[in-house]
Amino acid sequence: MAYNIYLKKGEEKRIINGHSWVYANEVAKIEGKDKNGALATVYSNDGKFIGKGYINHASKILVRIFLRGSDEDDKDFYLKSLKTADDYRRNLGYDNCYRMVFAEADNLPALIVDKYGDYLVMQCLSLGIDLRKKFICDCLVELFAPKGIFERSDVAVRKKEGLPEVKNTLYGEVPDYVEVEENGLKMLVDIKNGQKTGYFLDQKENRFAVRRYCKGEVLDCFCNSGGFSLNASTKADKVISCDISALALKNVSDNAKLNNIKNIQTLQGDVFEVLRNFRKEKRQFDTVILDPPAFCKSASEVKDAYRGYKDINLTAMKIVRSGGFLITCSCSHYMTAALFEKMLFEAARESGRRVRFVEVKTQAPDHPSLLSTEETNYLKFYVLHLN
Repeated sequence: MAYNIYLKKGEEKRIINGHSWVYANEVAKIEGKDKNGALATVYSNDGKFIGKGYINHASKILVRIFLRGSDEDDKDFYLKSLKTADDYRRNLGYDNCYRMVFAEADNLPALIVDKYGDYLVMQCLSLGIDLRKKFICDCLVELFAPKGIFERSDVAVRKKEGLPEVKNTLYGEVPDYVEVEENGLKMLVDIKNGQKTGYFLDQKENRFAVRRYCKGEVLDCFCNSGGFSLNASTKADKVISCDISALALKNVSDNAKLNNIKNIQTLQGDVFEVLRNFRKEKRQFDTVILDPPAFCKSASEVKDAYRGYKDINLTAMKIVRSGGFLITCSCSHYMTAALFEKMLFEAARESGRRVRFVEVKTQAPDHPSLLSTEETNYLKFYVLHLN
């Protein structure tokens, strides 16, 4: 007998408004018995149908709703949903590399699919999706005929679902690096070992936007494989790309060579220390770019993350030349825009600089966010002008 989930009184409001997560502590009772990861039906406390989703008793998120009508999780549903998600991106002009499926934002909770040229990369972030990844893979092959599909489910959040971190080839053959084109630049994407699914696709438009602010000498911190650095190099005299990872810096050099770019210099080191050393040396830059990894992945880490963000932003403000720019980002949804701006205000006050907001952006349109689900709106991108 399939699971029937009844919520506590009043707990249905957020979910009816469009949020897909049903937390275990919001449930009044569970009727029926099925396999963990099976499709469960969710009702309000008074028995009104809300929707269906995959259940996982090992997770605090008991059910992730994605069916709110008469649809079933069959092949027709997945083929239609995957095609609808891709059509949205195609209609916006995305072609060579983009996020094809963005989980809840595409009504496919816990499923990520990224396209890099002729190859797809999948992330399965819940038990229900993980159990069906072969089936979903078959649907992707039928729809898009990729040369290969690689799984990058090597993310810590899977532990909350009782799942191990895994990465492997699901279909075809996948090379270590795939060449894509972004903003008129060639990029080698390290699908198998690069961060996330190989590349930070959510910053595509933001990387292009930095070009107008990059004159003279630019310092790109947490540069990863060089997305910001390469875009900055098209306008700057010199770019210093800094990262703690030797592999990331090798990727920067390889990507620079691929584009015949000669004004990028790599620097290996801890960004916190690098920034402090530049401050001690009284070294200044026309533009500093800060695109760190998420400093907080849970609400309990926000205070420590706030201090980390303030540390790098305050030091960066002190090494930007008068009339220069600080381009600063956060990719953690727990660091809300309001909290991020508060941190920037404090850093500006303590730096003694006059700081102006010039441009504020969020993630690229292939990463749409739901108004009902704040977790899908996570990226902050601020351009600051300093005098």
